[in-house]
Amino acid sequence: MSETNYHGSLLPKHAIYHSSGIFPIKSNQHFNQCLSVYLILLVAAKFLRAVGLFVSYDLLKVIPVVQFLFLIKFWSSLPLLVLQKPFSSGKRLSNNQYFRIFRHAFIGAFIGLLWLFGLTLCGPLRTILLFEHSDLVIIAGASALFTNNGGGPAKTRGAIFFLVAVITLLLFDHDEKLDHLGDHEPKDKHHSIFSHLFYHTVNFIGWSDHKGGVVLLAITLCMQVGYNSASRKLSVDVGGAKKLHALSSLVQATVLFPWATFIYFTKESEVESWLYLVIPMGLVILFVFLLDFYIEAVASNHLQGPRTAVYGTYAIFISALLLGVTWNHPMVSWITTVTKDIITEDHVLSGGVIFSLMTFILATSMLGWPGRSSKAGSFIGYSPSGQPLYSFNTDAFARTSHSIATVMKSGLRQILEESDSRKIFYFLCINLMFTFVELIYGVWTNSLGLISDGFHMLFDCSALVMGLYAAIMSRWKPTRIFSYGFDRVEVLSGFINGLFLVVIGIFVFTEALGRLVEPPVVSTERLLTVSVLGLLVNLFGIVAFRSSHSHGHGGHGHSHGGGHGHSHGGGHNHGHSHGGEGHQDRNANMEGVFLHVLADTLGSVGVIISSLLIENFGWNIADPICSLFIATMILLSVFPLLRETSTILLLRTPSDLETEIPDVLQKIMSLDGVLTYRHPHIWNHTSSKIHGTLHVQVSTEVSEQKIVAQVTNILKEHSVSNLVVQVEKETYFYHLSGLGASFDQMTDFGTKREQFTVESIKAI
Repeated sequence: MSETNYHGSLLPKHAIYHSSGIFPIKSNQHFNQCLSVYLILLVAAKFLRAVGLFVSYDLLKVIPVVQFLFLIKFWSSLPLLVLQKPFSSGKRLSNNQYFRIFRHAFIGAFIGLLWLFGLTLCGPLRTILLFEHSDLVIIAGASALFTNNGGGPAKTRGAIFFLVAVITLLLFDHDEKLDHLGDHEPKDKHHSIFSHLFYHTVNFIGWSDHKGGVVLLAITLCMQVGYNSASRKLSVDVGGAKKLHALSSLVQATVLFPWATFIYFTKESEVESWLYLVIPMGLVILFVFLLDFYIEAVASNHLQGPRTAVYGTYAIFISALLLGVTWNHPMVSWITTVTKDIITEDHVLSGGVIFSLMTFILATSMLGWPGRSSKAGSFIGYSPSGQPLYSFNTDAFARTSHSIATVMKSGLRQILEESDSRKIFYFLCINLMFTFVELIYGVWTNSLGLISDGFHMLFDCSALVMGLYAAIMSRWKPTRIFSYGFDRVEVLSGFINGLFLVVIGIFVFTEALGRLVEPPVVSTERLLTVSVLGLLVNLFGIVAFRSSHSHGHGGHGHSHGGGHGHSHGGGHNHGHSHGGEGHQDRNANMEGVFLHVLADTLGSVGVIISSLLIENFGWNIADPICSLFIATMILLSVFPLLRETSTILLLRTPSDLETEIPDVLQKIMSLDGVLTYRHPHIWNHTSSKIHGTLHVQVSTEVSEQKIVAQVTNILKEHSVSNLVVQVEKETYFYHLSGLGASFDQMTDFGTKREQFTVESIKAI
């Protein structure tokens, strides 16, 4: 019974079953032992499948893809026909069903050709990483990305990790030997319609054969998932999945036979003796097309779908990694009987492959296992038939968080509601498009100036995105956990972006210093055009951000009367006030982004100057000098932002109030009834909000509310927008003294007034 069967029908929360219907503990242990056996079989089958794929890759170096697939399908169909007996067992199939089987086999043969062709391009390790995924994982990822009921944020994160892993193999997998083989492969080896079409396509795009193979395998994986879904529907009509598999394999061999025969008689074979290939071909048939099919079917029935999908993926990925490291050992040739000349050293590992493997495993863990709602049941025993029974309550299915897509849509809607945010968002789109143009052309022309300016613009885009969404979060209402609200998200966002820009600036600066010694040759073809376009984009940004910079997006203070307070017996009173808008309304994120765009503009001017000097005078040293100028602008623009945000995060007293605070405290001391004060704390909560706290000791006969109002009004005049005043009457301390409190425990209150300096109140 599959997991969805007993998860789909909810049982009562307090279900009671007859004791005879529940298996004893001994049976439970036996059940777990059986699961362990099937798990071991699954891991062994996946390891053998990985071995078979590595052998297939070596055989495909001498056997054409069409002939190889024909031989595999023909010889694997024979034992399937003997075991399943599709023509003699079960009900008789109609002509329409035979036609559907033929159509199913034709599509399967086409997908098989694409899969094997991708194997020849990418090698077995990368093919396993890209193609050996369970349908359950792929469908869960697609549902998370393209539907509203995709399983929640965890599934969405898994789908994103899966895409990151594919992109990593496409862009960051520098397999030099495979690229070398692809770039220098003789033309006479492209002896099929698929190969000619493929190589013309990748040559037109400008990719290597290896990168084209990555895209081909990714597309083939999607086709395979749809093909398997159609197979499950068709198997119900024809009498089972095993019967369909046997018939489909036979029909595929029949379809491929004319094509394979034509290639055999028209193309010169590279196989010296087919006899030497009998054993490795037999291993491929046994490991890839027979054992894996049957063992996975048995494991799916006993381990359930999610467990089979996740553990099977783990097993084949780790096996492929181990084989990729050890495949070139001489012992492999002896075991597989494959000629040493065929097993060449082209299974090269790279950092991109390792990172992609770990990311694929993480994505499989997120997408393969059921969501929280499916696993939230409580195990209560086994039914008489041996199926596990679970109890659920309605809380297990409550939605506890928002998906990433929902948060992004909500944020985008709020950004487009305001005119300033709308202008900034439009600039973000234009800047992002031009950033990729600048990066691609910088790599093409070997211009460090364009590359550095492109990365700078890219990080400016990230700074802008973080700033906009931080502004949205700052509008969120305070919660029980975040009682001060989310105002400081803007400050934190600006600080993080500043740190990233410092790293980029230092990297560009050091790289430019190295190029000053040996200036490289820089191609100036269309370099000036790209630089001028970048300058226009940055000028548009200055206009857009100047308005945002001058008006700001910070919070606005508000006032509640003259303050409000409540007494604690003995005359101990707290007052709390929200001040007005006396302080300058600024936003650290928007101010920093404005400075970044200004530095970008200066950098674009530097690139234009360097391109003119290189084109007209041949001064290649102008490019690293331009890069030094851009790096300096990056650092100079980010240091003010880092200084401002770090002082806010450290709760420093505002610099413009440092000299005013002693006078403010003296005004408070001059109020009627005020004896002394302690713990004066004033700090920037954000760039535009100043908070403060103060303890004031007053005489017994004075009114607490009057003192709170007077102190609040004094501090409001100096832009303190949120103030907490704790009023403590003199009798309160007399009471503590009567209870035996020490002088220190009474926080040094007395008739002696404390003396405060600027240094004593700069920070909490």
